[in-house]
Amino acid sequence: MQTLPSDPQPARSSGLALAPFRAVRFDPDRVSGLADVTSPPYDVISPDTVARLLAAEPHNVVRLILPGAGSPQPPRGPQASALAAGLLRDWLGSGVIKPDAVPALYIYEQAVPDRADSTNWDVVQRGLIGALRLVPPGSPAVLPHEDVMPGPVEGRRELMATTQANLEPIFLLYNGAAPEAAGATATELVDRVADGQPPLLTAVTSDGTRHRLWALADPGELAAVAADLATRTALIADGHHRYAAYLKLQEQARAAGRGDGPWDYGLAFLVDSAAYPPRIGAIHRVIPGLTATRAAEMAKGAMQVERLGSEAGDLAAAVAALGRAGQQGPAYLLTDGCQQYLLTSPDPERVAEATPAGHSARWQRLDASVLRELLIGSVWGLADAEPDVQVVHGDPATAVRAAQAAGGTAVICNPVAAADVLAVAENGERMPRKSTSFGPKPRTGLVLREWADDR
Repeated sequence: MQTLPSDPQPARSSGLALAPFRAVRFDPDRVSGLADVTSPPYDVISPDTVARLLAAEPHNVVRLILPGAGSPQPPRGPQASALAAGLLRDWLGSGVIKPDAVPALYIYEQAVPDRADSTNWDVVQRGLIGALRLVPPGSPAVLPHEDVMPGPVEGRRELMATTQANLEPIFLLYNGAAPEAAGATATELVDRVADGQPPLLTAVTSDGTRHRLWALADPGELAAVAADLATRTALIADGHHRYAAYLKLQEQARAAGRGDGPWDYGLAFLVDSAAYPPRIGAIHRVIPGLTATRAAEMAKGAMQVERLGSEAGDLAAAVAALGRAGQQGPAYLLTDGCQQYLLTSPDPERVAEATPAGHSARWQRLDASVLRELLIGSVWGLADAEPDVQVVHGDPATAVRAAQAAGGTAVICNPVAAADVLAVAENGERMPRKSTSFGPKPRTGLVLREWADDR
């Protein structure tokens, strides 16, 4: 692969910066449809979704981000990354994907049909896709809020290093309402272009979401965006493992004496949360082989345990009861689809005993912290990682089905509050892995960033 000469040039400032780049995009004339070549992020794709994506279009991006997916025995490690790199080279060579002519930032919009008028669209999110300049850990410019696992970080690093590309953006949020900008804000520019110019592409995915993309290449507008973002702080909403992989790639390039290069940046989608507030969904756990009754019995003494009766016997009613309980503090629903138990009021002394030293009181009160340290670690004696614990995003019913398939228990959780996420991140702490599910997540495959080391 060739190095793109328009890749952003590294700068020494540690502020928030999103640089223009030449995106690599699918040629709509070479594929069945732009919606057919996209996918959700790699870590939320179920096997059923993989099968559907692969059947829809042979060039679906899932072949790159999950190489070998759908095969009886998919390759792993270097073999998987080599497969993705070969496919990327083939698609570039055949013109299925190709780089844009000039560097740009890309305005990306997600919209859903208007409930009152299906001929109109409600914009739920707009932001900028660009090359995020990496900053040292601890810099206020980019704030992580979740722990990461070494395995997924290494897997993403290896994939990026072998393909010489960022195949999907991470998702960042910032508060564009303050401080006051001297000129036009990035959000004002985004809205002006999106409301007044035809898009580069439009795609409507199977969930009904409309995705549109514009290029922002005017030097004056790019300078205005840079000036507005320079003093901002961005929170990583989704993509902690990929961001950690970005930093690892940069660290390795520096250690090898390679100096400045494309590894100083990573692909990112940046959204003004004041203009487009995100949705935060819950992430649930499945404990294979542990029945709900046994899990609840073991939790007695550490938390208040209530067996839900027939009036709350259905899942929707139980989840509603969980939501009400969560207004008073950490709460969880244990269920195998038949038996259901509501866990509330964690014992403060047990929480303190289970929590590692050095964490703030706010961190200790997080649902995710109590779940990992008190329940999973202390009460059930498990590690918050596979095979002991499985992670399920979104729908509680999906978690229950996964629990039934594993002969175990679904631990249904409440969504985390946005204020807690920001407060913990600003305090320099990390929430347990897979604590938050920010949305809507950017669709993978609309924009790729290719780079190569020719030094």
